[in-house]
Amino acid sequence: MNFSSKLLENAVAEFGKLPGVGQKTALRLVLHLLKQSDPEVARFTASIDRLKEDIQYCQECFNISDQATCEICGSFKRDKSLICVVEDTRDVMAIENTNSYQGVYHVLGGLISPMDGIGPADLKIEGLLSRIQRGGVEEVILALSATMEGDTTIFYLYRKLREFDIKITTIARGIAFGGELEYVDELTLGRSIATRVPYERNVG
Repeated sequence: MNFSSKLLENAVAEFGKLPGVGQKTALRLVLHLLKQSDPEVARFTASIDRLKEDIQYCQECFNISDQATCEICGSFKRDKSLICVVEDTRDVMAIENTNSYQGVYHVLGGLISPMDGIGPADLKIEGLLSRIQRGGVEEVILALSATMEGDTTIFYLYRKLREFDIKITTIARGIAFGGELEYVDELTLGRSIATRVPYERNVG
């Protein structure tokens, strides 16, 4: 693609680094910004700057937050004895949209994937174990995507969690293998949470 401006080319290149954004889409976004007023563009860039400078991760569950403790962990209405373990913030948002879960969360920050060089030490697993060790947790729901990486992570977590006197469950498999939680419709995801089942597996 030939550009009439190096500034335009650089901006398109940066937008093109975003996931799912090709060069044509990136060009369309940049041209749209050029048509906006200076105050509108200033608000856009300021929001990105603040996102990087001010965003925090909840010290309890590691969800993205504006404060040291996220609104979910800080709410007295949430059931702190029930922890739903998810891969990332997108999964928290997907489950919250079902309006069928009133417990709290624990965000791992990824899944175990040896092919990608991601092991247990790269995830927020120790934080989860520390929360359980403090007491008050009765059930942990392993709500991870139905993928090879998700199943591997569930199996690893189960071996760690079975040392505690808690109930360990996993979401019902109404979700096809290979499916990621963020793409599952709200009705199916809500039903999978509500009809969760005990996770049991023979460990050698």
